[in-house]
Amino acid sequence: MKFENVLADIDGCGRFQIMIIVLSFLGRFTLPCHFMLSNFVSAVPSHHCDTSSLDDGGMFMNLSQAERLIVSVPLEQDGTPSSCRMFPEPQYHLLLNSSNVTDVATVPCQNGWVYDNSTFKSTITSQWDLVCDRRSKNKATATIFFIGVMFGAMTFGSLSDRYGRRNLLLVSYVSAMLFAVASAFSTSYVMFTVLRFFTGFCITGIVIISTVLSVEWVDIEHRKLVGVIDSLSWTTGNILLTGFAYLVNEWRLLMVCVTSPLIMAIITWRWVPESARWLIANGKLEQAQMYLKKCAKMNRRDQSIHLLETEKLSTIVMTEKQDRAYSYLDLIRTPKMRKLALRTGILWFCIATTYYGISFNIAGFGLNLYLTQLVYALIELPAKISIYYFLDKFGRRSTETGALVFAGTCLGINIVLKGKSVARTVVAIIGKGFSAASFSTVVLYSSELYPTVVRQNGMGYNSFMARFGVAVAPLILLLDDVWKELPQVVLCSSAVIGAIVARTLPETRDRSLPETIEDIEQSHH
Repeated sequence: MKFENVLADIDGCGRFQIMIIVLSFLGRFTLPCHFMLSNFVSAVPSHHCDTSSLDDGGMFMNLSQAERLIVSVPLEQDGTPSSCRMFPEPQYHLLLNSSNVTDVATVPCQNGWVYDNSTFKSTITSQWDLVCDRRSKNKATATIFFIGVMFGAMTFGSLSDRYGRRNLLLVSYVSAMLFAVASAFSTSYVMFTVLRFFTGFCITGIVIISTVLSVEWVDIEHRKLVGVIDSLSWTTGNILLTGFAYLVNEWRLLMVCVTSPLIMAIITWRWVPESARWLIANGKLEQAQMYLKKCAKMNRRDQSIHLLETEKLSTIVMTEKQDRAYSYLDLIRTPKMRKLALRTGILWFCIATTYYGISFNIAGFGLNLYLTQLVYALIELPAKISIYYFLDKFGRRSTETGALVFAGTCLGINIVLKGKSVARTVVAIIGKGFSAASFSTVVLYSSELYPTVVRQNGMGYNSFMARFGVAVAPLILLLDDVWKELPQVVLCSSAVIGAIVARTLPETRDRSLPETIEDIEQSHH
């Protein structure tokens, strides 16, 4: 007997399942907030050297603020004051003729910077002067956070297989909250990055475990629905982040605010059920029976409670026990499996790099940060909802390839469009929509490509590759030192490579899912 048969008796998508989905939704929307937090917490306000050291007590005293800038800070080509250089002493002759600067020597900022506080009262950038030659340290905070996420994904996946979904969910709620709040009180850059690493590490547990829980309680027909709601929780979080960031412009307070939903999650945790599948697979039949009865009661299927005797449940164990002990190595043991793993790995890496590369670059257009972030989040709604129509109409492979090709095209257009900030933003927003669509598609597509016995391992490996792509994304944006358009070129080629790889995968629409590795090896693809 299979667990699916039991679920069918007690209703695999009733009020009980809706409760699980709602409860996991509560814990989840703090995730996208933390993932995108660097857009605000480590935003770079406009800045120039602190020139008070040039005050020689003479003429400098009597100058207005604007005049002081003219005599102490050189201008860039585009006529804005330089962010990183200053004159070693006041150049009073520039007050008469500010264009004659060719021969004057400049030095890097000698004692700190002055930041424009009109948008953000404080950011980690202005707190620890992460500008100019320390600019890469600023981007590194995001990368280090995602490396934490990467390791957390591996750790929590295996821990929840060993100690149960429910317990580990509470562990990740509490630990993520503690580390996130602690990082808001950081006194130094190093302390901040270390605490961000652990925040990333613990916060991943939430997304991984709540997904597994929802999927294990819901019947096969409604899994796609769980997928939709799951990806909409990311969009909701991104929209909420814009609101939080707009209202709170002090970075420490903002970090506490976006973590606060976890208090709700911790309070409501007591109603989260353990996964009955996990309990049965680990021989805890009494507990499994208790949760299954609860489920039957809530779903108003009282007549099927008598079917849930422990003897009956113990027959499920036998069918699932035989094929345990598959590991990540099984993804590369056989030739066709190896090809599949290589292709999906590259695909996930490319998709994640493109998506987050676009998402982290909200300051690159010179338009209002909050507005850009909000529209970036809103565009995902039509993108994700229309995907569900396309997946069945055109198939998974064409949808995936198409979304990536269009995302790449948008990035390509932006390389050519120079200086038109509104046009560039519009194109980037459309590109963001397509790349969000490609992300939603690949999650469903991959889960259909991998055989049941290694599906968890396959998805674990894929999300590892994706998180690797996310960690690389902020560093790609640093390439604009080499050439202004280089980040866009790299992201564009990433999308195109992804599209080429997606073309080589087999279509899975209307096919039955592969169950064993033999199924893959014997397929014609």
